[in-house]
Amino acid sequence: MIEKIEHKSLQWLDITNPSEDDYRMLLEDYHFHPLDIEDCRGTTQRPKLDEYDDYYFLILHFPYFDRDNKTVRIREVKLFWGRDYIITVGKAHWVVKKLFDEMKEDLAEGDEETQMMMSTSDQLLYHILNRLMLETNTLVQRIGADVDLINYDIFNRRARSIIEQISVTRRNIILLNTTFRPQLRVLHMFESGGVKGFVDPEVLEMDDYWGNILDQYQKMFDSIEDFGELIEGLSHTFDSLLTNRTNEIMRVLTYFSTIMLPLTVVTGFFGMNVDFPFPMGHFTFWVILASLAILTAALIVFFHNRTK
Repeated sequence: MIEKIEHKSLQWLDITNPSEDDYRMLLEDYHFHPLDIEDCRGTTQRPKLDEYDDYYFLILHFPYFDRDNKTVRIREVKLFWGRDYIITVGKAHWVVKKLFDEMKEDLAEGDEETQMMMSTSDQLLYHILNRLMLETNTLVQRIGADVDLINYDIFNRRARSIIEQISVTRRNIILLNTTFRPQLRVLHMFESGGVKGFVDPEVLEMDDYWGNILDQYQKMFDSIEDFGELIEGLSHTFDSLLTNRTNEIMRVLTYFSTIMLPLTVVTGFFGMNVDFPFPMGHFTFWVILASLAILTAALIVFFHNRTK
């Protein structure tokens, strides 16, 4: 299905579920490289930017939370960028579709800000990337909030819940790190001047805009690396807490067993069905009971002094 919005000479085509006829149209009408069309058919492409004489082909990756709202997923954004068009192909990130629908509605109402966004393909591409950056930044901030929550709950909640939180958050951070790292190289091409674009620099200087995109992305990447170090530290801290709790439990059990062992031996000795060389009367029972109490108190005092 092909949807289109246009303003003056600029068009934005959104091909959500491209068919073979759509791919053939891209080949015949826009003369895109066949390898780019093959990349559009695929679903596991690496981030890249291919430059041709009259257009650029971009594949970028952006994260989103899945339906259970816990784990992060990655969605590819594939687009062709020409002088008078932007073409997004495939099931892109939901932000792209939302922005497309908003701009389509705003243009129908004659919104001036949207008309400015559609003045050149370079500006339209910037606004698409900027909206994706804002959504990604919201996701990164949420990951940071998850790390802070683990830091707060690590001393208060049950071990099973904390282990699950640490596992999910660590997975999300690793996925974001592996997504951000290779994409930095692509975005550096914009800021360094490797991507010229199509707008006349005397009319509009885009370097500052591309620099803003890179700054946002670099800041998020740095935050993700910081979160990765924090979650590793919290994981080690949690392991130490579990070990300490286990040691405390073992110490209590050891104290209890050590105190009960001599009492068990004494009571077992006097419980034997044999004759003793001394008379066993009521007075003997109270002597044995008092001796056991004194022995128990002595052991408790001894272990208490040893653990200071």
